Amino acid sequence: MRSRSCSSTKTNKSGRGIHGAGTLPAPFSFVYNARGVRTPVLDLVRPGVLALCRAYFGLELVGVEHIPATGPLIVTPNHQTYADPPLVSIPVRRRVHYMAWSRLFEIPLFGPFIRLLRAFPVQIESSDPRAAREAVRLLQAGQVVMIFPEGERSPDGRVQRFKPGAFRLAASLAAPVLPVTIAGGHDAWPPGRLLPRPRRITITYHRTLHPDPSLGPRQAAGDLARRAYAAVVSALPDATTR
Repeated sequence: MRSRSCSSTKTNKSGRGIHGAGTLPAPFSFVYNARGVRTPVLDLVRPGVLALCRAYFGLELVGVEHIPATGPLIVTPNHQTYADPPLVSIPVRRRVHYMAWSRLFEIPLFGPFIRLLRAFPVQIESSDPRAAREAVRLLQAGQVVMIFPEGERSPDGRVQRFKPGAFRLAASLAAPVLPVTIAGGHDAWPPGRLLPRPRRITITYHRTLHPDPSLGPRQAAGDLARRAYAAVVSALPDATTR
């Protein structure tokens, strides 16, 4: 799904480029034109969304030049709020698919809505072969899959131990991993709070990580998980890791 008239790079207020290939991420791309072709909705609303998030959260996007424009990609942010998927997707000019907790799809209205945003269910209580197969299918098609390796929102803002699933996928498919750090999200929207409050949020996109070809699949996945965790916590204040 490619927009027909957008440049590959835009510049945000801080002078950093908003990088991508001209395709649209899930949260703003489900409007069609008369020919049934997806229209560049995000390209139209991006300045407004960015301005709103900056005004309310003081949102800063750092390292967006590290977002690959093409090819399979596994995005692995730390998880702090319900708003993490759309916030992380703002500068990603590509289709983004999300793994989301299976129980969220049972909520009336909300479940169908997140399906529109290209979320697909995963059981976090145990292994989920169906979700893994869907992720493999998407990655083999060159798509972007966002997986929160903590498995759930952090209850206290500290980064929890990363689960291996995302990194096993990366190792088995030789797919790159894009670690992303969300800082300040827990202060803005902690668990138990109905709506977010105005607190500063910074999202950092790190350099992509690749599986070590000299290691076996299991060792390569563990190595990737350790490197991704180190990248994520490197952009967080002290005392925010376990």
